Amino acid sequence: MKALTPTSLRQQAADVIRASILAGELKAGEIHSATAIAQRLGVSPTPVREAMLDLANGGLVEAVRNRGFRVLSPDDRDLDEISELRVMLEPPAMRAVVERATDEQLAELESVVAMIEERAEAADVAGFLVADRAFHLGLLELLGNGRLVRLVAQLRDQTRLVGIAELAREGNLMASAREHRDILAALRARDADAAETLMRRHLVHTRGIWAGRSE
Repeated sequence: MKALTPTSLRQQAADVIRASILAGELKAGEIHSATAIAQRLGVSPTPVREAMLDLANGGLVEAVRNRGFRVLSPDDRDLDEISELRVMLEPPAMRAVVERATDEQLAELESVVAMIEERAEAADVAGFLVADRAFHLGLLELLGNGRLVRLVAQLRDQTRLVGIAELAREGNLMASAREHRDILAALRARDADAAETLMRRHLVHTRGIWAGRSE
């Protein structure tokens, strides 16, 4: 985990802890104390406790009285259901993004894609997942539907990417990173069919990564 800066410590802590859980750095089933995590992040325990409570509301962890927080672990059926819901929601939403987003709004996401590629190149799993989250939710935010953004964010928080650390070690994270650039290119070209197809393919590949498959 990286040390945090003073700005928005609660949100920064939530982002880093979430990414660490999804990447498997904080193990499922284990109890983690806010104090220990705070020491690793270089902050006081208070914003970490607040962040963990936020993550508990999203179903990622549960509070254990006087001990800390336990990382929850979904089974394969849970992951299949989550993946199915995301495929129902995100690919069709790309058509609405094509229709409603401005050129300027889509251009602003180029920096997020660049960050995804940079983190993939560095094999920085936690940084990759933070940027990946910013990309997917950033696209949906362009539609102005807060419920959709919150729903997809919660679905993402309930997953575990058990294979992503291995992909990073093998230098294969760039393949996933490039899929984000392809999606954005299709959106900027106003090609709704391609954007929907590419997003669906990307989510199917992501489900494979959850299962530890290199796809």
